[in-house]
Amino acid sequence: MISYQVKNSTALITLNRSEKRNALNPELVKAIKEKIEIAQADVEVKSIIITGAGKSFCAGADLGYLNTIKDYSAIENENDSESLADMFLSIYNCSKPTIAAVNGAAIAGGCGLASVCDFIVAHPEESKFGYSEVKIGFIPAIVSIFLIKKIGEGRAKQLLLSGEIINGTAAYKIGLVNYVAENVVESAFELSEKLNTNSIESLVMTKRMINTISNMDVKSAVDYCLRLNVLSRSTKDFEEGIKKFLNK
Repeated sequence: MISYQVKNSTALITLNRSEKRNALNPELVKAIKEKIEIAQADVEVKSIIITGAGKSFCAGADLGYLNTIKDYSAIENENDSESLADMFLSIYNCSKPTIAAVNGAAIAGGCGLASVCDFIVAHPEESKFGYSEVKIGFIPAIVSIFLIKKIGEGRAKQLLLSGEIINGTAAYKIGLVNYVAENVVESAFELSEKLNTNSIESLVMTKRMINTISNMDVKSAVDYCLRLNVLSRSTKDFEEGIKKFLNK
């Protein structure tokens, strides 16, 4: 269902349900969260890549799973939604940089899975992004939070209300995709290798800072960052980095 390997300090998580276009079901949601937690805890891992086996990244919810949840009780739906939210948050709140290597369809929950990552590398034509929930009487509830953070309210409305499917080039133009590449996994590894040369302490603190201040007013954000700036100057990585810089 999922393959996991570590190469040059980068964890590669591959969704491996190609016969189902790597569609999400409760088992896969749980497995993704578990692999993220393993990578998070591994001191040898500095960055994480998520991709899909075959021709799809993740085509949203599994059809069999969708057929099941229509008969769920309110409590069952709440528990199921909480599990999905926990998976998204485990990626969004991961202290290590996360990269989605989108090789094909990233639809609905699959688009949400890509958008919770820090970076998206996508094939210009073969990758597909969109939120099709409105076409089946559903709403893109949890995933909308992360999309709005990534591309803003106006662009998010364009995707969420229309159900439009766009390719990687179009997604790059609206800021959803960071990089386009023919070989997305190879390019994702090139990006991760650059990230891995940075101070891990600085990366962790910077990610936490961005997530925190995005929900603050300006004065509170400045006060928070002031204290964070003081803290960062006391780290070993800062001390060694300054020495290297001065010795050049």
